Amino acid sequence: MKFAVVGAGAIGGLLGTRLSLAGEQVVFIARNQNLAAIHQRGFRLLLEDGSEQHAPQVQALQSMAEAGPQDVVLLTLKAQQVRDVLPDLRALFGPQTLLVSMINGLPWWYFQKMAGVYEGRSLDSVDPGGLIASQIEAERIIGSVVYPAAELVEPGVVRLIEGNRFSLGELDGSRSPRIEALSQALMRAGFKAPISKDIRSELWVKLWGNLCFNPISALTQASLEDICRFQPTRDLAAAMMAEAQTLAEKLGVRFKVTIEQRIAGAEAVGAHKTSMLQDLERGRALELEALVGAVLELGRITATPTPHIAAIYAATALLAQTKALLNKAR
Repeated sequence: MKFAVVGAGAIGGLLGTRLSLAGEQVVFIARNQNLAAIHQRGFRLLLEDGSEQHAPQVQALQSMAEAGPQDVVLLTLKAQQVRDVLPDLRALFGPQTLLVSMINGLPWWYFQKMAGVYEGRSLDSVDPGGLIASQIEAERIIGSVVYPAAELVEPGVVRLIEGNRFSLGELDGSRSPRIEALSQALMRAGFKAPISKDIRSELWVKLWGNLCFNPISALTQASLEDICRFQPTRDLAAAMMAEAQTLAEKLGVRFKVTIEQRIAGAEAVGAHKTSMLQDLERGRALELEALVGAVLELGRITATPTPHIAAIYAATALLAQTKALLNKAR
């Protein structure tokens, strides 16, 4: 299969490297130093046990038009970056091209092909004016929940911290031949790629933690382990998760673990910095709307009070604004 990886960062690098080594045809859409590094040396993956995998045959291009239509487009960008690539993204689409959404937080497609009163509704927090939805047909989209933790340590080099599971799901919950083929391709590359009948509920289990641990870590500079072991922040995370569970259940989401189990899972990760804290430290924009702002929007849609989530959102939004102004002044 022909795969285009749009977003040659940590998760994109992990996927593209292993897919290439499994015999798939992979092109990274990259820029600047990353583009040059992949051109010169391919992509390297540093594994948990200290070993290394190297994919020298991967292609890297800056132009999506030059890459041309693909079988599968893996969208591994930050949520706030999706709108920036829309003018060029359609160059990767053929009649049967799949787009796999591998983005943290609530996606722009959340209400697409969702049976019920909210079907087709847009989320203004992540897709103002419905621009993304207008450029990416719902029929192309495969939902995904990304479980691995990885980091781009230098251009063209990714370190895998832990995990190898990418859950996949059709937006309508069906088990189609195309999702079967995609799952098989990911499994040949060494990943776990289960097909979910309810990708939204599975998405919520990850989001459940991200919506509280990410902003709390940015505000406190603390690791997951520290947040979970300090009782006041553990209690704060639990309160935010309880609000989120109430509104999500109104949308038909089923939680198969308890709040305490979810917090214990985060604590077990150890002294890991969340992606939002890493972005803050590196002067990057925060994924605040997809992880927190969209949850607040769902609270308004479902008439569910979310006071704890709203307070943390306000404080983190001000932090992001302050940091952005400081970075601009430098």
